[in-house]
Amino acid sequence: MADPSIERFRRVVRAAHAQLEERRQEVNDLNVFPVADGDTGDNMALTLKAVIDELDHLDGQAVDEIGRTELVNALARAALMGARGNSGVILSQIVRGAAEELASRPGELIDPVLVAASMARAADAAYDSVREPAEGTMLTVFREMAHSIAQRLAHMDRTRLDPDASPAEQDALLAGLLEEVVRDGERAVDRTPEQLEVLREAGVVDAGAYGLVVILAGVVAGLRDDSDTPPELAHHAPARQARPHHEDSRYRYCTNFIVTGSELEGRAYVPPLDELGDSVLVVGDEATIKVHVHTDDPEAAMALFAEAGEVGRLDVADMREQVAERTARLEAGRCAIVAVVSGAGMRGLYEGMGAYVVDGGETFNPSIYDLLAAIHEVPSEEVLVLPNNPNVVMAAERAAELSDKRAQVVGCTSQQAGLVALAEAAADAGLDESAGRLADALSTVRVGSVAPAARDDKRGCFVTGDAVGFIENEIVAWGGAGSTLAETLQRLADGAEIVTVIGGHAAPIALEEIDAPEGVELELHDGGQPNYWWLLAAQ
Repeated sequence: MADPSIERFRRVVRAAHAQLEERRQEVNDLNVFPVADGDTGDNMALTLKAVIDELDHLDGQAVDEIGRTELVNALARAALMGARGNSGVILSQIVRGAAEELASRPGELIDPVLVAASMARAADAAYDSVREPAEGTMLTVFREMAHSIAQRLAHMDRTRLDPDASPAEQDALLAGLLEEVVRDGERAVDRTPEQLEVLREAGVVDAGAYGLVVILAGVVAGLRDDSDTPPELAHHAPARQARPHHEDSRYRYCTNFIVTGSELEGRAYVPPLDELGDSVLVVGDEATIKVHVHTDDPEAAMALFAEAGEVGRLDVADMREQVAERTARLEAGRCAIVAVVSGAGMRGLYEGMGAYVVDGGETFNPSIYDLLAAIHEVPSEEVLVLPNNPNVVMAAERAAELSDKRAQVVGCTSQQAGLVALAEAAADAGLDESAGRLADALSTVRVGSVAPAARDDKRGCFVTGDAVGFIENEIVAWGGAGSTLAETLQRLADGAEIVTVIGGHAAPIALEEIDAPEGVELELHDGGQPNYWWLLAAQ
């Protein structure tokens, strides 16, 4: 029996979001960080909120009117565009993978067999989204939950639903199965410290993995239409140990077209397009993809999609006529820089270097959509992106992949390092040369910071509000603000000539009162960044 509205979809997603919201801080506290950061619980909750917003936008429409394929694809795109941080991006890929499988089975009721297939596909999509997957993370736990549901099918009396099954029957069958998967997920989460040394040392389970189990427990509650009583989950104590955790083508025709159809697999067409030309770009979803390729045979490129769908909006340009203009344009301008920055003073410093700023930072990571919008807004065909935070790197990489421009992410994970690198190697050349210069400059920079502790150290070294000093990801000092800053500066300055000090919001010591270590010059700036009293960079 078809559900005439999207209310059941929304009910389940809202219940999952509500359950995560209830434990958001607990998930955050599992991060191996002693200072406020772009936390896992926040990022996963924001990703789910983007899905809810899309469902709200579709409010009042019938599933049959929208179409299940269109519905799940809209939700997958909403998750991708709303994803923040590494955990949010991975969660969005889980949503995308599941959506692709659901969309590939039109007419089938969502039953245990289809759920098992969608979870398996989602696990593959999640692993594919990470260049170097690590075991003991949310990837591992979701894969094990996917295996769990597949194994349980063999012992179920009923795995398929008749076309006339009622919504209540469907919800009850799925809820009973998924509650067992939640239990298997909990056991997988408990094993994560055995698989990842940093978790074992800190005495925590993986935050993202725990977040996924929390979300699935909320799904069970939503299926039962009782978000107040989700499956009971064990609580996890926070960390006992803190640790910061187009170049000229030899081909003649620039060919662009749109393919519309169903079950489109964009990635599958990249290898045959590579055989026909270069500068291949295939972006979109199962219903619509945009194709861009430099080739001598546009008709052959279009022929690859003849059986896949309808090819339209064809645009073919002779690049031999355009190459002079294009080369002159690239040489006349410079590669644009998009940087993720937090703090009014820090914004001014980056803008003074000619960068275009996206608001973000430790407590609020920009979404893929925010970064993609910035890339498209800058007046340049080539764009370098400085994430300036490890939790923004994956979102930046996704935005660069989705952009129609040539965009590349520079592996910079701190604001202070990015600022120093820009000062040393301004992006005044093309994309590849500028990226190389910045990477070389970053390799010579050592970073540090001093921040107020957001919670007590379980070993008793410091308490909430004490100063904590870092060099790279290692805690090197703690205690009073003055002594901690002095000790951190002294250690960071070893072998350096210049140390840049960027004062943050509510820093307890004025910049002009900071003493330089012997033989080192201090370069002082007011950044106004939250959470960190001082950001440091030595060169």
